[in-house]
Amino acid sequence: MIRLPQDKNTRVAVMAAFGAVTMVGAAFAAVPLYDLFCRVTGYGGTTQVAVGEAGEILDRQVTVYFDANTERDMPWSFEPLQRSLTVQVGESGLAYYRATNTSDQPVTGVASYNVAPYKAAPYFSKIQCFCFTEQTLAPGESMDMPVLFFVDPLMDGERRMDDVTSFTLSYTFFETDGAASSSSDAAP
Repeated sequence: MIRLPQDKNTRVAVMAAFGAVTMVGAAFAAVPLYDLFCRVTGYGGTTQVAVGEAGEILDRQVTVYFDANTERDMPWSFEPLQRSLTVQVGESGLAYYRATNTSDQPVTGVASYNVAPYKAAPYFSKIQCFCFTEQTLAPGESMDMPVLFFVDPLMDGERRMDDVTSFTLSYTFFETDGAASSSSDAAP
């Protein structure tokens, strides 16, 4: 057991310092813990990251709609090259997004994503995407970026998923300073 000093003022100071260190530690741990929570539960439309294809393809079909956005002042145009794609559950789908730098200087951006409906997000698995990887485009340069995905066949065994006939995969690009390194989630 930890022995606290006998002097009241010193004891209060030690407890306040311990509380401050605990709060700073909790603040640093909050982001990775929240990210882990979202990946495990699919909360907030967070998709699953897959290392390979589903393996089983079902007769059930779903339509995936693609959405593209940029933060307000980012000088890029960003769009999906197809508005939707109908796939069988378990079948791999490939879609492309195009980003174009409309400014007169290089711009670096990074994309985040979500999937709707939120309840179905845990069943949407990305095998490969451009999310969380910094992309730098020269003035006027365009880049086509692939997303390889599948809808997990486990979705078919969930009664609460019976009404899900479509997903919307939405990406938003944010401008960065270009100094940060890629996230560990860069490949999927």
